[in-house]
Amino acid sequence: MCGIVGYIGDKQAYPILINGLKRLEYRGYDSAGVALLNGKVDVYKCKGKVADLEDFIGKKPIDSKIGIAHTRWATHGEPNNVNAHPHYSQNNDLAIIHNGIIENYASIKKELINRGYVFESDTDSEVLIYLIEDIQKNEQVNLFEAVRIALNQVIGAYAIVIVSKHEPNLLVAARKGSPLVIGVGKGEYFLASDASPIIEYTKHVVYLEDEDVALIKKDEPLVVKTVKNKDKTPYVQELELNINQLEKGGFEHFMLKEIYEQPKSIRDSFRGRLNLEQNLISMGGMIEYEHKLKNAKRIIIIACGTSWHAGLVGEYLFEDLARIPVEVEYASEFRYRNPVLSEDDIVIAISQSGETADTLAAIELAKSKGATIFGVCNVVGSSIARATHAGAFTHAGPEIGVASTKAFTAQVTVLTLMALHLAQSRGTISTTRFHEIITELNIIPEKVEKTLKTSSQVKEIAERFKDVANFLYLGRGYNFPVALEGALKLKEISYIHAEGYPAAEMKHGPIALIDEDMPVVFIATNRGTYEKVVSNIMEVKARKGKIIAIVTEGDTEVKELADYVIEIPETEEMLVPLLATIPLQKLSYHIAVKRGCNVDQPRNLAKSVTVE
Repeated sequence: MCGIVGYIGDKQAYPILINGLKRLEYRGYDSAGVALLNGKVDVYKCKGKVADLEDFIGKKPIDSKIGIAHTRWATHGEPNNVNAHPHYSQNNDLAIIHNGIIENYASIKKELINRGYVFESDTDSEVLIYLIEDIQKNEQVNLFEAVRIALNQVIGAYAIVIVSKHEPNLLVAARKGSPLVIGVGKGEYFLASDASPIIEYTKHVVYLEDEDVALIKKDEPLVVKTVKNKDKTPYVQELELNINQLEKGGFEHFMLKEIYEQPKSIRDSFRGRLNLEQNLISMGGMIEYEHKLKNAKRIIIIACGTSWHAGLVGEYLFEDLARIPVEVEYASEFRYRNPVLSEDDIVIAISQSGETADTLAAIELAKSKGATIFGVCNVVGSSIARATHAGAFTHAGPEIGVASTKAFTAQVTVLTLMALHLAQSRGTISTTRFHEIITELNIIPEKVEKTLKTSSQVKEIAERFKDVANFLYLGRGYNFPVALEGALKLKEISYIHAEGYPAAEMKHGPIALIDEDMPVVFIATNRGTYEKVVSNIMEVKARKGKIIAIVTEGDTEVKELADYVIEIPETEEMLVPLLATIPLQKLSYHIAVKRGCNVDQPRNLAKSVTVE
């Protein structure tokens, strides 16, 4: 969610901070601000976008070689200038930026009010910086010690960076539950919520771990301790990220760029793992737990949003191919219903960012019950990558658009590899059938390329339905999760109400909504329950609904019934989601553009959801 940027060194801080905030705009936010140190702490902040912040600052003094910056996604207190970050301490000597939630802020705030403190904002973040100042004053300790002591008194999640007027040559940072990465340069340091603001300055980074507190001084080695005052040795990693991956590359929006990157991102997800010549799938992350995976009595998939839809496809894959029972759970509900877990269970946690707070909490619960946790995520060094026992990176590359596109197909690709690998090791698939599927998977990127050429039909449909109030998406079998994902994309970026349903369930309620103004999207490919879906289409047609159908090339039956048809290449039934999702992503995109919506930064949404 919120974005953090910090700098200390010999360069001017302000351009680095503003550029960093722009790199983090994809995370979702409603206000922005900076704090610059030059004899005193100057805080500039306002509601709105980073561009609004730049206009607000105008010709105000910005000369500084140390500073912090923030984009806020509102939790405590409405989006406004006062609640925006950074927040001053009571005497304006300190400033803080904070991601996460301090759960016991109310009791701390009450105690501080009793001591005479007066608060300006409604945020929990301001409470934290007041507490740090109070400790520093009453216990006569330096800023680092005050932060460490304060963090032993708070409950919740945080990634914080603090600057002090009285200690002008340092930054103090800490994290628990919210990501924070430190870029290591020559005599300088960069801080951010993820590596995207750092990569153009250095490829050497340190990922802080939970309850780490860092003392960051220019021209001095990085010092890291735990909140319990235990020394730690920072582990410096080299980023694989490329700066070109963070640019639009000639596309109007990041979302469109990422839709068109899917042939590459899918191939990168199975590159080095799929071996046609040896009729083999090899996944290094599965080797250590091969025995447990092979003999698993049950798989539980936990995820949120688009990743949950990928998990639903995974349910079909694992049960169909490997014959293992699967349950797919919303991570946000999983930990609150006292789930039955055992040491024989395999839990697969899916997250694009690797920082999803609900999924992380569910992982910790599952680990406490002795389950083996396998992570599927896109970001190396992320919290989920570190919290799981084993896992597989999707290798989709950075996804900037808030509405996931290539992340979904990359996750489905990795789940397909896992299911095939387990099917082979468990002996639930013949050698011939295994080879047929991996041969088809190997050419899916080319078929995605072909599917991407449906722009004219999609734009025509988008123009026709851009002003409707509701959409219905229907599919069966492997295409039911595709219907859910298609509906979610439309909701996220165009703000049109849309629902995804199993096609057979339409007659149990949603059919009441069908009239001549209701567009209904059918994923009606020629595998599985094709004839049943045709019957569902006829039910809609009888009620004058407008039918948009995703069909297999060469289809004639659905073409005669539908008002609009988009063809995709023929493929294995289990691989259809990798193709059928593409035109639905493009439909959502073009409708949103025609409605004048902010495609890459839809309102109220955040890319990395780091609060529960």
